[in-house]
Amino acid sequence: MSDVIGETTDLLRRTPQLLRALLIGLPDSWTDTTDVPDGWRPHDVVGHLITGELTDWIERTQRILDHGTAVPFDKFDRFAHADRDADATLDQLVEHFASLRDENLARLEALVTEPDLDRRGTHPSLGEVTLRELLSTWAVHDLDHVSQIFAGLAGSHDAEVGPWKAYLGILLRRDDPAAIAG
Repeated sequence: MSDVIGETTDLLRRTPQLLRALLIGLPDSWTDTTDVPDGWRPHDVVGHLITGELTDWIERTQRILDHGTAVPFDKFDRFAHADRDADATLDQLVEHFASLRDENLARLEALVTEPDLDRRGTHPSLGEVTLRELLSTWAVHDLDHVSQIFAGLAGSHDAEVGPWKAYLGILLRRDDPAAIAG
């Protein structure tokens, strides 16, 4: 039998470690580029992850456990970070995210057991969802946004790679974002 909570928590615990190793101390020349045109810089992505830690994953977990499908989740503000984090450095955001993630994983461990995973809640646009789906989405959401960070970092040196760009899929995907969405 799979340990969904343990495996998911293990992946979620790695994200702050990865962001620290990847982003702390990098110069703006590497971190001031968006993943795609009109996309997000690493600063934006980490701010968005912070919003999730503050208002989404654990809050929705608690809502499922307390109310089931009777009380829908609050709508998630995907852009709450924009004004809130405007004056914070990327290093500060990474550390804030790491602190919040540690707190939330401790809360998750105290709140949820494997039998809870099939309990249901109500998403404002998706309808009924399970706690298992919520926790899996939390982990995949991290992976999705880590890929955005890598794309932004790579994009910061798009012009500098010269003709080698033809061999760098991460840069080619930046030029054709529709290829990703398809």
